[in-house]
Amino acid sequence: MTRQPPEPGRTRLQQRFGPRGGAVRADRKSSGFGRLIVVVYGVFSLSAGVRSLYQILTDLGAAPLPYLLSAFAAAVYVLATVALARPGARWHRVATAAVLVELCGVLGVGALSVLAPGLFPEASVWSHFGRGYGYVPLVLPMVGLVWLWRSRPRAAGPGT
Repeated sequence: MTRQPPEPGRTRLQQRFGPRGGAVRADRKSSGFGRLIVVVYGVFSLSAGVRSLYQILTDLGAAPLPYLLSAFAAAVYVLATVALARPGARWHRVATAAVLVELCGVLGVGALSVLAPGLFPEASVWSHFGRGYGYVPLVLPMVGLVWLWRSRPRAAGPGT
C-alpha cells in the first residue's frame, strides 16, 4: 500500500476524514449562528418530546391539556429543526411558518396559563411563557424569526 502525499493545504487526516468532494453548502444555515439556532431547536425538540411522552404515558389523566400542548410544542420544534437545517427557499418558508406557530403558541398558551391557571394544573413547555425552561421558548422564536429574515433566500436575478 503506497502512501500518497496530502493535497496542498490539507493534512492526511483532513483528506481522509474531511468533507468529501462535491457541492459544499454555502448558505447561512450551515455555519455560525445558523448552526447554533438549529442545535438549540434540536435540543428543545428532544427535551420537550421526551418530557411530554413520559407525562402522557405515565399520567395523562392528571393534566391532559398541558401534556398534549407539550407534545404539540415538541412536534413544532422537530419541524422547525428539520426545516432550519435544510437548504432552499421552500424549507425556509416551512421554517418561518413553524417558528411563527411556535411564537403564537408560546404567547397564546402563556397568556392562557396566566389568565386561567386552573387549566394548567401542571406546566407545559409554553405555559407561563416558558418559565420552566428559563423563558427560552419565548425568546427563541423571536431570535429565530429575526435570523430567518436576515438569512432569507434572495430572488434570482433576471436571466438566472
